[in-house]
Amino acid sequence: MASVRTRDDSRLLVVETGAETPLTDRVRELESDEVRSVPDVGTALETLSATEIDCVVTAQRLDGTTGLELLERLRECNPALPVVLVPEEGNEGLASDAVAAGVTEYLPLCGLDELESTIDRALSTGTAERRRRERARQFESIFADPDAYSWTLDPDGRIRRANEAALEALDAGADESIDRSFATLSWWESEAVIGEAIDRAAAGTIARRELEVSVDGGRGTEPRTLDVTVRPVRDETGAVVSLFARAVDVTERVRLETELRQSEELHRVTLNHMTDTVLITDDEGAFTYVCPNVHFIFGYTDDQIHEMGTIDELLGPELFDREALAAEGVLTNIECTATDRAGREHSLLVNVREVSIQDGTMLYSCRDITTRKRREEALTALHGTARELLYAETEPEIADRIVADATDVLDLEASAALRFDTDENVLRPVAASSGMDRLHGPLPTRRANDDSISGQVFLTGEAQFFGDVRESPTLSDPTTELRSVGFVPLGDHGVFVVGSPEVDAFDEVSRELTELLAATAEAALDRVERERHLRDRDRELKRRNQQLTRLNRMNEIIREIDAALVGAETREEIERAVCERLTAAERFAFAWIGAADAAGERLESSAHDGSGRGREYLDSVSLSLAEPTEPAARTAASREVTVVPNVVDELHDEPWRRAALSRDYQSAIAVPLAYDEFTYGVLTVYADRPDAFDDTTRAVLAELGETIAAAIAAVERKRALLSDSRTRLEFDVADEEFVFARLARRLDCVLSFDGGVRQHEGTVAVFVTVDGAAAEDVAAAATDLVAVEDAQTVGDGDGSTVLLELSRPFLALRLADHGIVLHRLEATPETTRLVVDVPSSVDPAASADVVANAFTDVELRSKRTVERTAPRDLRSELLDRLTDRQLEVVQMAYYGGYFESPRERSGAEIAETLGISSAAFYRHVRRVQRTLFAVLLEETGLPAVPSAGG
Repeated sequence: MASVRTRDDSRLLVVETGAETPLTDRVRELESDEVRSVPDVGTALETLSATEIDCVVTAQRLDGTTGLELLERLRECNPALPVVLVPEEGNEGLASDAVAAGVTEYLPLCGLDELESTIDRALSTGTAERRRRERARQFESIFADPDAYSWTLDPDGRIRRANEAALEALDAGADESIDRSFATLSWWESEAVIGEAIDRAAAGTIARRELEVSVDGGRGTEPRTLDVTVRPVRDETGAVVSLFARAVDVTERVRLETELRQSEELHRVTLNHMTDTVLITDDEGAFTYVCPNVHFIFGYTDDQIHEMGTIDELLGPELFDREALAAEGVLTNIECTATDRAGREHSLLVNVREVSIQDGTMLYSCRDITTRKRREEALTALHGTARELLYAETEPEIADRIVADATDVLDLEASAALRFDTDENVLRPVAASSGMDRLHGPLPTRRANDDSISGQVFLTGEAQFFGDVRESPTLSDPTTELRSVGFVPLGDHGVFVVGSPEVDAFDEVSRELTELLAATAEAALDRVERERHLRDRDRELKRRNQQLTRLNRMNEIIREIDAALVGAETREEIERAVCERLTAAERFAFAWIGAADAAGERLESSAHDGSGRGREYLDSVSLSLAEPTEPAARTAASREVTVVPNVVDELHDEPWRRAALSRDYQSAIAVPLAYDEFTYGVLTVYADRPDAFDDTTRAVLAELGETIAAAIAAVERKRALLSDSRTRLEFDVADEEFVFARLARRLDCVLSFDGGVRQHEGTVAVFVTVDGAAAEDVAAAATDLVAVEDAQTVGDGDGSTVLLELSRPFLALRLADHGIVLHRLEATPETTRLVVDVPSSVDPAASADVVANAFTDVELRSKRTVERTAPRDLRSELLDRLTDRQLEVVQMAYYGGYFESPRERSGAEIAETLGISSAAFYRHVRRVQRTLFAVLLEETGLPAVPSAGG
């Protein structure tokens, strides 16, 4: 700010030309600090540049120039310097020019009496001008501050001027900003807030607002906080003539203040809620500071701690060695005990250090380690429990261990273990402490469902702790003395229960330790279960290996037997080979095959392995079929597999067992030799060890019995073809579902079948002679039956033939498998007559059973022996030489009337029925005729004449 200059301490410069210097003399008469006089303008300017002058007094008439020109030059370099122009003669024109040039005071020479006051006024005006210019410079400095946004406003808030920072931030030119309302700038979210600040400043009050705006920071707009101040600008009279608005970016300051407040709040909350307590004392132990959270450990308020007086009252005397503290400066991890306001004892870990905080010299930080020490002691006990559980081998042993150790680990009186019974789906108590029995009584068995707390815990797998279990709606026993109870799942094994008669006995530590003990028990139970599963698996693998070994051995036996069956020519060879293979290489101890005698009263051996002990055994036991006890006799009577796992069982009830055991036969199996309703006897095998015939061996031997029976049937069929003697059986069949019977009733005709059968894939073709109905009607009716796949006529008129394609199985094929021949079948509307020929080697009774099992109502009408008149191998020889197609063609021709005289159907018609050409038909017929005559000639001893066509 410019200093106030007075005439007494001012430095004056007089510019006057000539010998006479009335102006200079008059100025020197004044009381001034310094008066200098120069004769011309040049000297005056030099003096002003070299010396600080407070006021210039100049005459108008100067050497070569005028005082007015001096004034103009002075104003170019120093606009604020006070200048007094003293012309010799004044006039209005000069005075006007002087004022226009910026003169400070104008005084004609004739008025030198007023020079003193005129200079005083000039000095005062200069001082004021300097002040004004100083303020203007200060304002410009503030206004142009690049770190602030500044505006000058009219009292009504219109912008008169804006600094560069504001223009750049608003991305607007000066022309766009001038004369617009300051309150409508895009920055302000609320025009009303800025408008209210402008109104307050226009009324003469400084208005300050802190606003959030979006400012272009060079990388896009970003939120900023501005401190906006609007000040009134007054004139000399105090009236508000303009407003000055200034906005300063205080975003960082606001952020720091916010962080500071948050930090202060954090420290306040931390001090109030941290578990460690800080205390500061002087050298005498008197408290100088008590942390607000002191109640966390000691239960006292900070005022109550102050009232104790010294630290010794709280932590006890001789807490530490003062000499050691003086040497070290800090002592850490000092363990001590202290009693809180409720009388509970706490284990503390105290650090002591020397400090200098206000009046305090020693700082104590106290940490409550009661819970930690309790946890450490419990974990030590739990470690012992875990070590013991490593050697536990059964689930009851584990249950007893955790119940016994629960008191030491958890410091709770009652504990019990419930085991899940998978068979009955219940939780069954397996161990309980004496405290549980005293406070609750015996625990009941509970279903593993939501009806009980233990069931819920087991199903959800989540522990439940009750401060007062009586408040639980699913409490099973309201009379219990237990209050605090915890239920913890033991995985899939059950539930662990602990309790106390006190309410809210479970804190965080006790819950954690309870779950740790349960987890340890669960791990032990898992280990025991895994080991049991491993043992079971090992036993199963061993069993399967043994089974596989036996199976491989049985497969080897079966392969050998199959090879023997393929090469066998007679039934005796088959039975002998089977017995020998079963007992070879000590596979089994004894094997024999027997069949019922002619009277059907007892079994007779037809083959055995040849050992002497086996023959002795067969001679010593009863094989009666009336009261069968021996395995072979039982199977012969029941036709079911008989297995004796151990001969020793019921040893004294059945004599055959003693006979078997005396020969080291310890187990036995008898399987029927049955094939398609035919039974060819019984195969019985004995082993020198118990349980030698497991399920696999039984199945293999049962299948072997069917294979042997099939092989015997094949041999019997071959033998039957060579046999001349046969037994002819005639049956009356009253089965209404039989296809021939249904067709005969429906068309009121007679259907005859003489045994001609052709086999196709999935079907059987038979030629049926029709008497009493049209063949077309029979064929049409037959196609409506499910058992008939297709039907077509072969001949015309009465006595014609129908070819039926029947679904398998067909009775003729089942009989043929055993060498039995379906000789004739005749169905009438009233009954069906069936005639079969049974070879001498086949049991007629078994053959009758096959027929009886094929129909619902069968009656055997006659049985007689017949002899074949043709050479015995003529038919088989002919069938061996004919192809299936040749046989089909000649059958169709025969039943179609081609060989009748006159012919009922031509060869072309038969060929069309067969779907072949006429040439192919005739070729097949000629080859069949040639083959037939060749066989006849060979069988009668006459040589056949070969031909190129044969």
